[in-house]
Amino acid sequence: MSVVPIRLFGDPVLRTRASEVSDFGPELGRLIDDMFETMDRHNGAGLAATQIGVESRVFVFNCGGMRGHIVNPVWSAEGDDTQTGAEGCLSIPGIQASCTRAAVVTVSGVNRDGTPLHFTADDIVARAIQHETDHLDGVLFLQRLDPAIRKGAMRAVRESEWFAAGVTSSDDPGAYPTTWIHEPDESA
Repeated sequence: MSVVPIRLFGDPVLRTRASEVSDFGPELGRLIDDMFETMDRHNGAGLAATQIGVESRVFVFNCGGMRGHIVNPVWSAEGDDTQTGAEGCLSIPGIQASCTRAAVVTVSGVNRDGTPLHFTADDIVARAIQHETDHLDGVLFLQRLDPAIRKGAMRAVRESEWFAAGVTSSDDPGAYPTTWIHEPDESA
């Protein structure tokens, strides 16, 4: 297992839809192990393969008392209830914003061996499933923000040290200061 650099906002792989996984051999197992190692090193709640430059539909998660991985995930909302809470991303270091997601989701997929998975989750696990699946679809959490808050978040990204320096991958995304975007950006 090894820790892999995290791709940052601006890297085109983050805006690319990942391909379905069809080979369940040792290479997939190594990818998942590396993803767990990388997520754990950076204290992430989840990590999608695209965040380390691999265009495969797989993510790992460790939050809400659950730890696991899902290959070829598909989720659906259970009911109309939503949850709004703090969200951040290892690929957009230092930016946190209030994001609304479905409160409860049911997810299906398979594990590294191709064995089917199916479960219902709420709270942070539901948020992680939606966030990581978005990554696999080439969608960043910034796109899910209220438009006024998104404007402030994008300003913070543009003003961040890593973005200003043109950095598109990081061995330590947690090294950057955190900016909490919770109010609409009235200045632009």
